[in-house]
Amino acid sequence: MEKLRVEHLSKIFPSAAGDVLAVKDVSFSVEEGEFVVIVGTSGCGKTSLLNMIGGLEPATEGRITVAGKEVTGPGEDRGMVFQGYSLFPWLTVQKNVEFGLKMRGIPPQVRAETAGKFIELVGLKGFENSLPDQLSGGMKQRTAIARTLANSPEILLMDEPFGALDAQTRIVMQELLASVVQETGSTVLFITHDIDEAILLGTRIIVMSRRPGTIRKIVPVSLSCARDHTALTSPEFLAIKKEIMDLLWKEQTL
Repeated sequence: MEKLRVEHLSKIFPSAAGDVLAVKDVSFSVEEGEFVVIVGTSGCGKTSLLNMIGGLEPATEGRITVAGKEVTGPGEDRGMVFQGYSLFPWLTVQKNVEFGLKMRGIPPQVRAETAGKFIELVGLKGFENSLPDQLSGGMKQRTAIARTLANSPEILLMDEPFGALDAQTRIVMQELLASVVQETGSTVLFITHDIDEAILLGTRIIVMSRRPGTIRKIVPVSLSCARDHTALTSPEFLAIKKEIMDLLWKEQTL
């Protein structure tokens, strides 16, 4: 079943020096249960593309549908996770995860049970009553992921969610996300600058050209090994990494 369709999407930003074409004629789809990753050079329009899909900014041209419904603005069918954790500092982990459910009018007992389920799933059981300033960066991002998943979105949109974390914590979070997505069957569209991260997590990788951002190639990812840190040195992994690095290097030298 198709969860996301992007058709001939373009985005122009006006500026004092003239209009800037950030995204040009981008089309792709994401099937249910897929984990699609977008990579590209800085300024290629990755975040603009995700913001249009999230309904945070309008497209100049083109059409976006999620589960068959056209996107005209933000909606509960899309859950967004950003590099910044966007947690309410005065709410506990439990209350942060419950927040969206509360806004939807879910009864207190049901939202408490739902939040508890996802808090345990992301490995934060025992920290339900902690405030964000009592958590590490990785724990804050776990809370943000649990909060988004608790609302059962059709698709999870993630913009460099691990970009602010140190290298070791980032690997831990990548492995956690891979296991959570496998457990929940979530559909994910994920942006990163990290090629290793893209291969470790993705079922397909969309490689974008430099601005104006277009799709240069969609690379399928098929790994016979486990999707954890041990995959990073496997021949399959390294072959995909070389292909993507070559594509991105050509963009830098054009």
